[in-house]
Amino acid sequence: MTEEIRAEIVASVWKVAAREGEAMHKGDTVVILESMKMEIPVLTGSDGKLTRLAVTEGDVVQEGDLIAVVD
Repeated sequence: MTEEIRAEIVASVWKVAAREGEAMHKGDTVVILESMKMEIPVLTGSDGKLTRLAVTEGDVVQEGDLIAVVD
């Protein structure tokens, strides 16, 4: 099952914690967003392989923007 991980808020990508091709487990951190001086980890909701990482450090994401895809 494909999982699209999307931004839930407007934020900056502070740190990318995973790489494309990496095996992911439910609850693993993909990226850490920063908004209003708060760090918000973006976690996977399922096990799989990170097949697409759509952001890089320093990017600004809007609510609903694609962050990553886990297959």
